[in-house]
Amino acid sequence: MSQIRVVIVEDDQDWLRGLTSYLKKEQDIEIIGTASSGQEAVELLEQIEADVVLMDIMMSDSPDGIWAAAEIVQCTGSRVIMLTSMEEKELIFEAFKAGAVDYMVKSNFTEIPQSIRNAFANRSSIHPTAAAQMREEFKRLKKLEHEVRVKELRDLLTPTEIQVLDMIEKGHTQTQIADKFVVSIRTIKVHVGNILRKLGGKSSKEAAQKAKDMGIL
Repeated sequence: MSQIRVVIVEDDQDWLRGLTSYLKKEQDIEIIGTASSGQEAVELLEQIEADVVLMDIMMSDSPDGIWAAAEIVQCTGSRVIMLTSMEEKELIFEAFKAGAVDYMVKSNFTEIPQSIRNAFANRSSIHPTAAAQMREEFKRLKKLEHEVRVKELRDLLTPTEIQVLDMIEKGHTQTQIADKFVVSIRTIKVHVGNILRKLGGKSSKEAAQKAKDMGIL
C-alpha cells in the first residue's frame, strides 16, 4: 500500500495534535510535517515533497491559508485541501481560485481521510457543503453582473429614449408617440434609431421587450 505524504498547516495547536493523532490511525496516510503559518508552510514545502497539504484557511485572524495555498499550488505538485471552521462563500470562492482541490469544514473531520485519498488519486469532488456555498456565490455574482449590465444600458439611454421605449412596450405606434410628445414623426424615428443602436434588436418592439426583460423599464 503506497503511503500518502501529508503536511498539516494549522495554528491551533490543540486541533493540530488532535487531527494528527486521528490521521495517524489511517494506514495509508503519513504525516510528514506540520506548520503553524502560511509562510512556514511555503518554506516547509520547499524542503520536503508532500502529496497533500491540509491548509487551515484562517491563521492569526487572517485568511493566510489562501495566499499560502496559491504559492504551494504554483510551486509544487502538492494538492491542497482547505480546512475551516466557517462556511463563508467569499472565502470558499477565493480558496478554489487559489487552486485548492477541496474545502472542508473542520466539524466534518471524519471525512478528511477520504478527501485526502481522493486528492491523492486526483479525483477530488467538491464537498457538498462547499459546493452549496459556491452555487450561492455564483448566483450572487451572476445577479451582480446582470445589475451592472442593466445600469450600463440604462446609462446609455436618455430619459426621452426610455419614455419612448416605455410607450412602444405599451403598444403605442410611433405616430401616437409623436403626438404625445408634440414632435414630428421624424424625431421619433431618430430616437428609435438611437435606441436600436444602443440596445440592439431588429425592431423597436424587440428593443422594448429586451428593455422590459432586463428591468430597464
